[in-house]
Amino acid sequence: MPDPTVLFPTVLGGVAALLRLPGLLRNPHDPLLRAVMAMLVAGVGVFFFTSVPVVAKVNEVTGVPNAAAPFDYFWAMACAASGIVLIINWRGGSPERIRRATRWCIAAYGTLCGALAVLFSLAEAPVERLRDLDTYYANTPYMREMIVLYLVGHTAASTVMATLCWRWLRHVGGELRAGLAFMVTGYGLAICFGVLKFTALGARWTGTDWDVLSTEVARACTSVAAPLIAIGMVLPIVVRSFRGRWRDWTHYRRLEPLSQLVGGLAPTTVSVPLLASVGVRRLQRESLIHDGLLTLNPYFDLGLRARALAEAVAGGAPSAHAEAGADAVMVLAAVETMRADPEGHVIASSQALQEPAGENRDLIRISQALVHTSKRAAGRPRAAGATR
Repeated sequence: MPDPTVLFPTVLGGVAALLRLPGLLRNPHDPLLRAVMAMLVAGVGVFFFTSVPVVAKVNEVTGVPNAAAPFDYFWAMACAASGIVLIINWRGGSPERIRRATRWCIAAYGTLCGALAVLFSLAEAPVERLRDLDTYYANTPYMREMIVLYLVGHTAASTVMATLCWRWLRHVGGELRAGLAFMVTGYGLAICFGVLKFTALGARWTGTDWDVLSTEVARACTSVAAPLIAIGMVLPIVVRSFRGRWRDWTHYRRLEPLSQLVGGLAPTTVSVPLLASVGVRRLQRESLIHDGLLTLNPYFDLGLRARALAEAVAGGAPSAHAEAGADAVMVLAAVETMRADPEGHVIASSQALQEPAGENRDLIRISQALVHTSKRAAGRPRAAGATR
């Protein structure tokens, strides 16, 4: 059975990367999106390639005991570098300054990876260690330096990230604040990971065995840290995406009364694909309503609208509601008049539009006003209660 401490953050990081992928494909040259994607992919690589079965397989394929160690450290350095690059882009500034800082960061961590490779090649590490390589080789020349160098790079990046996210958290709200709170917690645990590793190494250097801090406690910290960081990155995106879809659905549903009244008045050949998103359906419904109102325009009775507006205002209705109700009265009356003119004589004789048909009007308010106006006007000879 897969280790849940590895499987869960790997899957979560993969999902986070997939959620970011559409935005990157739309804007492949956006440095911020590229940094986020690089960090997520590197994070997934860290957890996947540090799992014990994969470590054993890498050692087996290369034929070099512990060859997986520098390989895993490379992934960790890539994750750290992409995190700092992400900070550089978040902080903003001139494009040239951002590019220069990004190049320095990549060069620094690239050099660090090169140093790790050199140190490993100089070290003598013949015994394969799948779980406790750092403490087992804590006193081995060159291996010791390689491990310390890796931990310094990892802890420094985590500290920078935690500091910046904490500063931001105090100045933002909503889902972004929640996301940053997750990231601060995650990077705080990543710092704890480094401290625990250093503590276990220090114990080895003094002849004491505190290996459990490295093999168990530190690993537990990073297993929790990675999902928290991934959640922090994805949460604002998911919340904003859900909010946008919910807004589209709400608008689509509330436009239904107006759509049923005028949506079929204008001939149209446009069809909505079966699997179209609710946003596309909302736009299509709005388009049909505007076309229907344009068809109705010659039948609009502006005097009727003015009287309905004055009556609503006199009754104490708020301005926006009074406008919507008056429009509803005018549109519903125009529909009835149009039905009484099947030959289209009014349209044929119309020389100009009386006013913009729905350009500056709140279609949703009118649609909702239509429901109430229709009920009130049910017994009148000229029904009032439509929308646009």
